[in-house]
Amino acid sequence: MELFGTVESWHEKLYLHLSKPFFGRAFYLTKKIFIYNEIVLFFFQKNMISKNMTVGEIVAKNVAFAEIFEKYGIDFCCGGDVSFIEICEKNNLDAEKIIAELQNLPEKQSADHDFENFDLGDLADYIVDVHHTFVRENIPRIDEYLNKICRVHGENHPELFGVLENYEAVREELLAHMPKEENVLFPYIHRLVDAEKNNIAPAKPPFGTVKNPIRMMEMEHDNAGDATKNIRNLTNNFTLPEDACNSYRITFELLENFEKDLHVHIHLENNILFPKAIALEEKLWNA
Repeated sequence: MELFGTVESWHEKLYLHLSKPFFGRAFYLTKKIFIYNEIVLFFFQKNMISKNMTVGEIVAKNVAFAEIFEKYGIDFCCGGDVSFIEICEKNNLDAEKIIAELQNLPEKQSADHDFENFDLGDLADYIVDVHHTFVRENIPRIDEYLNKICRVHGENHPELFGVLENYEAVREELLAHMPKEENVLFPYIHRLVDAEKNNIAPAKPPFGTVKNPIRMMEMEHDNAGDATKNIRNLTNNFTLPEDACNSYRITFELLENFEKDLHVHIHLENNILFPKAIALEEKLWNA
């Protein structure tokens, strides 16, 4: 199995981190006995990645990898179930170059949260508090700016009307989508977590199994993902025309940030929350 780095390279990184007080404290036992081998095992296993892993699984290891995948146009959210090596071969990408970038990701860009090990209820709450809030806060701003540049620049740049059409499609999809998660799916995931903590079987929900709303959510994710891809294509990767004004620039920045947030949002659900919720439900029902 080919890995992003060797045991030796991770040892080198570990020694560098040991010189930093926060890292030492993080792995000091209560009796202040430092066990080096256990740290090496934890540090290496957590970052061990195979080229045959799906891109969704790779970003689940460290969400900071998303920025590098974005740069190369690698779909890690809706298309997160495809292997890294398959995507590289299909799109003529240099797998070794991308691996090197993943390995050498600056520490300041490392993930703030270990989403892979989040409590599922906490992860659902995080998605609502961070990503659903982001969508609701940014929609009015994008509405204002995008409609403005369509009025002012639409005659010379008719592609803007296609951008508006696709943006309105993803906006309406998300505004209908988020309440379903907040009022139906996520509360049930909380009940699954509580059932596991209390060692009891959860009551069967009216929708039969968690797989059913998840299937619907994933279909809606695909629709939103397709619309954002169309926007990126229509804007030539958010490239500003020569006659772009400040409002044009702000609009493209808002749209690109909206796309990036949506990619992480969908990744957290499709590649972490949903599969783990399905596995937890099956475990509890089969206990």
